[in-house]
Amino acid sequence: MKKLLFMEPVFKSMIWGGNKLESDFGYQIPNDHTGECWAISAHKNGDCTVKSGEYKGKTLSWLWENHRELFGYAEGEVFPLLIKIIDAKADLSIQVHPDDDYAAKNENHSLGKTECWYILDCDPDGEIVIGHNARNKEELKEMIDQKRWQELIRLQPIKKGDFFQIVPGTVHAIKKGTLILETQQSSDITYRLYDYDRLDNGKPRELHIDKSIDVINCPHKDVKVKGEVIKYATAEVEELIQCSFYTVQRVKVYGEQEFLQDKKFLNMSVINGSGELDGISIKKGDHLILPHGYGSYQINGNVEMIISYVS
Repeated sequence: MKKLLFMEPVFKSMIWGGNKLESDFGYQIPNDHTGECWAISAHKNGDCTVKSGEYKGKTLSWLWENHRELFGYAEGEVFPLLIKIIDAKADLSIQVHPDDDYAAKNENHSLGKTECWYILDCDPDGEIVIGHNARNKEELKEMIDQKRWQELIRLQPIKKGDFFQIVPGTVHAIKKGTLILETQQSSDITYRLYDYDRLDNGKPRELHIDKSIDVINCPHKDVKVKGEVIKYATAEVEELIQCSFYTVQRVKVYGEQEFLQDKKFLNMSVINGSGELDGISIKKGDHLILPHGYGSYQINGNVEMIISYVS
C-alpha cells in the first residue's frame, strides 16, 4: 500500500509576523503576528506530526528514528531538511547563518544553515537584503562599529516567482510585505547582525555581532541559480537549485501527468491550485512526503508545487 505522509504544520509567532498564513493559505493561526509555518520539520523547536493514516499523530522525528526505511535509509542523526512558509509583515532582522563546521564547534553540534527562498508574493516595490559592500573583514568590522548600515547592506528588488540561494556567511533579510517558501537545512541557528533598534517587550533583541563577523563571507559573492525547465505535455518542472544539501524544483501541472518518485524521499508543498495525487485530494497549503520506493504517481488538476529532495 502506497503511503502519503501529510504533515500538520507548526506555527511561530514573531515580532515581524502577520496574518497572511490565514488569509492566503487558510491555516488556523495562533494570532495576527504569525510569522512562520514550519510545514515539513522534524526539528526539536517545531516537530510536525502526521495528519492521517497509519502514522497519524506520530512526529516526523519519531518516523526518522523508527522507520528510516520510509526515507530510503538516508544517513544522518536528524531529518535533513526543514520547509517553511514565512510571512513578513515587517522587516526581519539583518542576519547571517553559520556553516556545518562552525555550527558543530560553536552551537552544540547543530547543523549549519544553507537555505533558499522562493518568492510566493511581495509588495509591488518589494525588496530583500542579500549581500554586503565590505571588501574585507577589516572594512566589515569598521562599518559595523560605526553603524553604517545603509552603506553596508545590499538591497535587491524582487517579484513574485523569484528564487534565491542563501549560502552560509551571506548577509540577508526578508523585508516587509514578502511571503516566501523557504527550503533549508534542519537548523535553527541565526546570528542577528542588526535589528533596526527595535524593542520586543520593552527590550532590544539579542545581537550576535562577534559570531556574525566570524562567519560573514568577505567579499560577498552572489550564487547563480540555473532554472532549467523540463516541459511535459501537461506539466513543467523547473529546477531552481541543486546543491550538496538539497535539490529544489517548481512543478506546475495543468491536466493529468505521471511522475516517478525514485528519490530517498520527496517533500512536496502545494503553493497554488488544487487537484488529486493518485486519487487523493491535494490543495494549496498542503505539505506531504512521498516516501522511498513510492514509484510512479499521477497528478490531476491545476496545481503548482515546490518539491525538494536530498541526494
